[in-house]
Order: sequence, then C-alpha cells, then structure tokens
Amino acid sequence: MNRMPRMTWTILAAGLMVVLGAGCSGWKVTTESSDLLPRYTVRSMALVPFSSIATPQVRDQGSPFFSTPHSIRQHDMSVAIPGDAEPPPRQAASVPASAAELVTQLFWKRLQSREGLHMVPLGDSAKASVAVGVLAEARQEAVAAAVARSLKADAALVGYVSMYQERVGSRLGANPAASVGFEVKVVAADGQVLWAGNYYERQRPLTEDVIGFIQRSGMFVTAEELAEYGVDELMKEFPFGGEKGK
Repeated sequence: MNRMPRMTWTILAAGLMVVLGAGCSGWKVTTESSDLLPRYTVRSMALVPFSSIATPQVRDQGSPFFSTPHSIRQHDMSVAIPGDAEPPPRQAASVPASAAELVTQLFWKRLQSREGLHMVPLGDSAKASVAVGVLAEARQEAVAAAVARSLKADAALVGYVSMYQERVGSRLGANPAASVGFEVKVVAADGQVLWAGNYYERQRPLTEDVIGFIQRSGMFVTAEELAEYGVDELMKEFPFGGEKGK
C-alpha cells in the first residue's frame, strides 16, 4: 500500500484547518471602499471620538455567547454583519461607556503611526464634534464631514461601538466569552463616505472556531484584546496613508 508523502498530508491538514475555520468562525472583519475613492486625496484626517449604542443589545438566554446585535443602525455604506439564529427568550446587555473611549484610543494610536497621513490633534476633534453634534443633532456622517471642514482636514474618521461584553471567567475557561463589535467610516469634508469597516466577534470555543482559537493560543481573551485584534485587522485594509517600513 502506497503511503502518501508527509508533505502532502501537511498540505491537506492545513487546508482542512482553513476550511473548518472559515466555516465555523464566520466573518469577523468586513470593509468596503467607495467607487469614488480614487477621486479624493486624503492627506489630513480628524478622528471623531467613538460613541456607543445606548440601547441594550440582546443575548441568547440559553447560550453562553452574545448574539449578533440587531439594533445596529444601517447607513449608506454599512457593511452587513453576519447574523446568528436567535431563539427566544433573550436577555438585554448594555455597552459600557468606557468601550467607546477604549476603541477611540486604539484607533488613535494606529492612525498616528500612518505615514503620509497627518492627524488633527484628538482634543481639537473632540471639541469640534461636540459643537457640531449638539447644534445639528445630525447623523454620524454629517458630523464627521462638518468636523473635517471646521478643522480644515480632508476627511474624518467616525465610528461607534455596538457590542462590548467582557468574558466571565479566565483564560482557561469563560462563560460567557468576550464579545466586541464596532463600525467605522471615513467621511470626506464634502460628506462622501469613502471607506467603511465592521468588526464583530464573540469568541467561540475550539469546536466552533478552530483557526481563531489556535490564533489565541487556545485561551479565552478579554474584550480589550478582541478590540485590539479588530482594530489591527481593519487597519490592514485602511486605504489612507501607509504602514511604516512598507
């Protein structure tokens, strides 16, 4: 009986892992660029501090994991977030106020390191967004465009946190596991949405997300660690400026 070469088995095993991971984990990060993006030159950008959804999100009462939130607002370029079956009854869970500040700081740190992209001081953006938001009570896109114009920036990045639940337990076992979701957009000073991205993940066990669990060394991570992962993955698709050293 002929034995299959070790290299072939390795390739097959790796392929199976990828298929299993893709089939079980679902989409975690999705991005979309406007067809009009090539017409714009973005060299300066303001970061509007993130907000968080005040409406409590829902959780499956019979499941240790939070379900994909249904109350997420849909905008012009919102990227669809994959849903999971949600049998009733459901239990409400709110997004902590600190989550928006955390995600804001994570994006701020990454944006400051982009080559060829000047970032307006975060304090200036915060003051401008408060003034514009209070006066207009407008949608996020309108606020972002107004902030960009008032600060003479080419565009503004704006976003909100839709889900942020900390794990209950430790790295070895959590029930429920951490869940994080947020949406981000880059809006030009004239109001055109140039780019949008979504991140949503509720960490799943090895039996449901092979690749994701292996990536995290077989541990249950914190909500902050999930948020960092989401920001880093979105920034890989960020079309403005460039990563240092590349």
